[in-house]
Amino acid sequence: MSAAQTGSSAVRVRLAPSPTGTLHIGTARTAVFNWLFARHQGGKFLLRIEDTDRERSKPEYTDNILEGLRWLGLDWDEEPVIQSARIDIHREAIQGLLDSGHAYRCYATEAELTAMRELQAATKQAPRYDNRHRNLTPEQQAAFIAEGREATVRFRIDDGATITWNDLVRGPMRWAGADLGGDMVIARRAPADQIGDPLYNLVVVIDDAAMAITHVIRGEDHIANTAKQLLLYAALGAEVPVFAHTPLILNQEGKKLSKRDGVTSIGDFQAMGYAAEALANYMTLLGWSPPEGMDERFTLEQAAAVFGFERVNKAGARFDWDKLNWLNGQVLHGQGPAALRDQLQPLWTAKGWGGAAPNPMHADGAWQADLCELIGPSLTLLADGVEQAEPFFTCPPLNEAAQAQLASDGAQPALAALLAKLNDGPLDSDQAQLLLGEAATAAGVKKGVIMKSLRAALLGSLQGPDLLATWLLLHRSGEDRARIQRSL
Repeated sequence: MSAAQTGSSAVRVRLAPSPTGTLHIGTARTAVFNWLFARHQGGKFLLRIEDTDRERSKPEYTDNILEGLRWLGLDWDEEPVIQSARIDIHREAIQGLLDSGHAYRCYATEAELTAMRELQAATKQAPRYDNRHRNLTPEQQAAFIAEGREATVRFRIDDGATITWNDLVRGPMRWAGADLGGDMVIARRAPADQIGDPLYNLVVVIDDAAMAITHVIRGEDHIANTAKQLLLYAALGAEVPVFAHTPLILNQEGKKLSKRDGVTSIGDFQAMGYAAEALANYMTLLGWSPPEGMDERFTLEQAAAVFGFERVNKAGARFDWDKLNWLNGQVLHGQGPAALRDQLQPLWTAKGWGGAAPNPMHADGAWQADLCELIGPSLTLLADGVEQAEPFFTCPPLNEAAQAQLASDGAQPALAALLAKLNDGPLDSDQAQLLLGEAATAAGVKKGVIMKSLRAALLGSLQGPDLLATWLLLHRSGEDRARIQRSL
């Protein structure tokens, strides 16, 4: 049994994203599973940037992918391989396949291929290349070249072949060569004396072999590619890795999650206020079940300690916003006030809050941390920390319910009595309770009236966090007296 099968320290896995768009949650989930397996096995997690699509690949997408992986905490162990830098090696391999007879030049024009596909559709046949140029004579090739035709390079696929492998997720897999759509193109169209741009199925095999990848972990939408690639491994004489095809991420209707479902980019989740730890936690649960007795709330390191493909599901994983929100809330609630403040500060700064002007206390780290301690237990997203902090940085308007409370019987006398007793000196919880009781007695109202009225005056609403803690924070920033005064 090989090192790849036993899971020794020789394990090497890779993520191979194409920089033709931002980091998608499906790619990120694949990265998570690769990272967890590598860390569990004491192996290495590698990156390869598959940028051979010259028109669509952009450096900014590469930067986005790398930044997203770093944000999620998925560190890699070697410098990323840039696939486009290896194109000469890919072409050499294609020439070798041509020389050995495993591949040949196909001169079929786009018009001919289109006509072939239309005929297959009209006669209700499965679409496939009919291998029409597999056995051209030298004279036929010369005639096509004389016409000025360019050629693709196709790899021969024997319709009678049977391709098998043991998938770590799906068990024994079996494909017939006849189901692979005919001889596959491994290089794009080019003049007959040249080899065009190499294509995915060929370059991924060459690069995985060069990187000594032992396990290829990717989505189930690559299963047909795996069958084709196994034929290429054999033709190239390369060692075959172990394959694991993970379930797709589905929307609530059970269809593959796509841009039509809204947020799919990791950057979008980040902008919405999801914590990296929560998103990584949730992506792990999209297709993997933790062992019995393990809580669904865990870190990547905790998951890596127990990760294995025997607990990866075959069925697609439906995206559940409620579970993600719950996990995100758990992460935020578990953070200390200082850590939460560090995450919220950039969001507050973007709003123009937290500077020394006009209120120096708003820039005070201890005051901000106490604010985070107050609002932290009610946060689901980091963005909630902007909404809930706003009335502490800016004086809020009085909403309809607050105005009604301030106009109710006893509210005005009670607040006036409280204001008369309040000074600018230090105020603690016991003193605040005493002042509320004295003001209620002086105004002849129940304590509940003064408390509801004070909340309305301070926050402009009857909803909000703990009243006494709110009052003490606003008293420290010197804003409570002015807010009570404006409500009278």
